[in-house]
Amino acid sequence: MADCGCEKAKKDLEEYLHNELCSEEATDIREHIETCADCQTDQRLQVVLREAVQRACDETAPEELRFQVMAKLRDMQAH
Repeated sequence: MADCGCEKAKKDLEEYLHNELCSEEATDIREHIETCADCQTDQRLQVVLREAVQRACDETAPEELRFQVMAKLRDMQAH
């Protein structure tokens, strides 16, 4: 297959990482990343960022913050 190039690989990287591309497009992106150091770096950064966001979303908010948010929501609903 022909190299899809950096522009397409970078444009579709997020969809590639989420397995949202058809198999042909995913293969093109994967093959390009395997041979392009710049796109490999972008892929690693995206993976690290996604993992950091995932970890942050797993944390529980402090009880005081949850209480304040719930109080604000009840106040907004009352008006």
